Amino acid sequence: MQHQTGSQKTQTRQSNPQRPRKDRCEGGPCLWMQAGVVSRKTCNHHFDCNSCRYDKGMQKQVDKGRLQSWQNVMRKRSGLNRICRHSLTGRIPSRICAYDYRCNDCDFDQFFEDIWSHRTRSRIPEIENVKGFNVPRDRYFHEGHTWARIEDGGFLRVGLDDFSLKTLGQLSALDLPLMGKELVCGEAGWGLKRKDDTADVLSPVNGVIVDVNPKVREAAGTANQDPYGEGWLFTVHHPDLKSAVAPLMNDEAGIEWTHSEVQTLENLIEQTCGPMATDGGYFTHDIFGNLPDLGWDRLVRTFLKTG
Repeated sequence: MQHQTGSQKTQTRQSNPQRPRKDRCEGGPCLWMQAGVVSRKTCNHHFDCNSCRYDKGMQKQVDKGRLQSWQNVMRKRSGLNRICRHSLTGRIPSRICAYDYRCNDCDFDQFFEDIWSHRTRSRIPEIENVKGFNVPRDRYFHEGHTWARIEDGGFLRVGLDDFSLKTLGQLSALDLPLMGKELVCGEAGWGLKRKDDTADVLSPVNGVIVDVNPKVREAAGTANQDPYGEGWLFTVHHPDLKSAVAPLMNDEAGIEWTHSEVQTLENLIEQTCGPMATDGGYFTHDIFGNLPDLGWDRLVRTFLKTG
């Protein structure tokens, strides 16, 4: 389906978009339950045991002699049943523990938490489509069209949303910060480029960058192709994840906000190019490329809130 502006026709819309699969994920099992210390407990702290109040409370009971630790319970199992804590919680396939559940001494545990878990593809969420723009139901949104998601292991994954990438079109480069840089919510944290046009992007969260996606460093278009999966930008550490995302919009608010942003975009198109066809179509990729009269700077000011 095409968008018409007088005699001009541009391929900025498509009809009958495919609805993504609905794989909304719930919290996984707690280590204490998987080991058999307690009968039922779901992890509600994203497997970040070091800062988990429940884990600390259970450790106090162990110290008082009232409970066995999950590690000691697992040590009593036979060899092939003594599996890694990350296998117990379903984060990796079955792997035998080689360090007698002394996780602090385990090279694999450190590698998994510091590197592997950060670069694992995010689970496929339930997605709402708003006139061609995808809005996942497992992220938090910033008004500068970035998103953050709390990940297993206790860190935040950050990226650009589908609306900004379809509106600005195919990126030629992303000027991403280095590991160790501290981001401030609402301040310019990195930049993007399309040919000769550039823009700053506001960070959605406070925190220190612990990993940067090498795929988008090498090929910025990865973000355009898969903004909520392979196209994530970096991961951030923050000591209090709930407070980090508190200023952001949740999925329901994000959907309503996207509706309003689409209306703003439609108004800009009508002001610049003339009346739009009232055909109920859907926007597709590269709106700026198809309608350059919208102006890069104006789109950046309006939607990224920079420039």
